[in-house]
Amino acid sequence: MVRTKELDFPELAGLFQRMTGDEKHTWAAASTLHVLWVLYDRVLNVSPERVDDPDRDRFLLSKGHGPMAFYAVLVAKGFLEPEVLDTWTEFGSPLGQHPDRVLVPGVEISSGSLGHGLALGVGIALGLRAMGRARPRVVVLVGDGELDEGSNHEAIALAGRLGLGQLTVAVIDNGSATHGWPGGIAERFAVEGWQTATVDGRDDEALHRAFITEHAGRPLAVVAAIRQETT
Repeated sequence: MVRTKELDFPELAGLFQRMTGDEKHTWAAASTLHVLWVLYDRVLNVSPERVDDPDRDRFLLSKGHGPMAFYAVLVAKGFLEPEVLDTWTEFGSPLGQHPDRVLVPGVEISSGSLGHGLALGVGIALGLRAMGRARPRVVVLVGDGELDEGSNHEAIALAGRLGLGQLTVAVIDNGSATHGWPGGIAERFAVEGWQTATVDGRDDEALHRAFITEHAGRPLAVVAAIRQETT
């Protein structure tokens, strides 16, 4: 367990910049930064002291091919020491280009092969329901391009039919999808019975309001729209 002084959002840029080297997914990571910060700072019931607590919330980074922002937020919230960022992708470092649940405290799933996180989130929510644990939330972060994977659509339909109110999906819409969806991403979820919201992916207040929206008996999808030219 690591517990250092918590850092604030303005300090994330400096943490991010400590990770240098052969990284090809910087934008994929940067586009998740505000959503990750709002979740860990104001929404998720998690802490370094409770990584094995059965009543903790679960966060799944399905979009695991761009984990730098995730690592920076984990450092800011005391799950990791800042110095470990300097070892990013080095031999022997716990911080690889895909997060490893065995090596990094606070990481719930090893990810990076796209299209797996949402189905895993559905399974975890069903497991919590079976155990009678109604409080923990399961939050899955996916990318809009990742939604092209067919497994997501089976999970979207099943979660809607089963009324998995403990499940939330944060979709980072950074314009990477190949074909898009008629009516937009939120409509793809809404037609299956999900509560939905679409907000500016850099507006922390709007993101927070969306994540705490009442959605009893229905899963929640929050689409965070963000474009690179606005950085």
